Amino acid sequence: MTREVAIYLRTQTCTRKETSENDKKTTQETGEITKNCEKSLIIIKPDGVEKKVVGDIISRFERADLEIERIRVLEINKTIAYSHYSEHEGRPYFERLVNYMTSGPSIIMIIKGENAISKCRSIMGPTDPAKAPSGSIRGDHGSDITFNTIHGSDCAENAQREINIFFGNYL
Repeated sequence: MTREVAIYLRTQTCTRKETSENDKKTTQETGEITKNCEKSLIIIKPDGVEKKVVGDIISRFERADLEIERIRVLEINKTIAYSHYSEHEGRPYFERLVNYMTSGPSIIMIIKGENAISKCRSIMGPTDPAKAPSGSIRGDHGSDITFNTIHGSDCAENAQREINIFFGNYL
């Protein structure tokens, strides 16, 4: 049986504040709208959970003025892993990746904010921890190209696809 915890957070980033008819200020005047608001799916992988670096990782995103819209703990099953990594199917590392992703609990988050995808990717560092600078999540916590502690969406289209895989029933 899969154990799962889901938390839904209300946040203000990327949302339009409702104003009354008497309030003549526009959202541009009040600065309420983030200009390039994006969402990214972030997975703190089983090695990150096992190493107990979840708090450190989350705080890095928060310090970059990004917000957690949704978060859940999930033991990813093979069906979800195959769906998420479908573009890698047939490659030599595919089964190792799926086995790793199904080996223990992961933290799944929707992160949102201005330029969220590029900010998240910068905070995470390159996929290969050997090439990731110190100070990046993968540089500080990753072990190898598979056990690299974290996944983040690489573009808006993949972010939407990935969010639907992991949060479709909860949106």
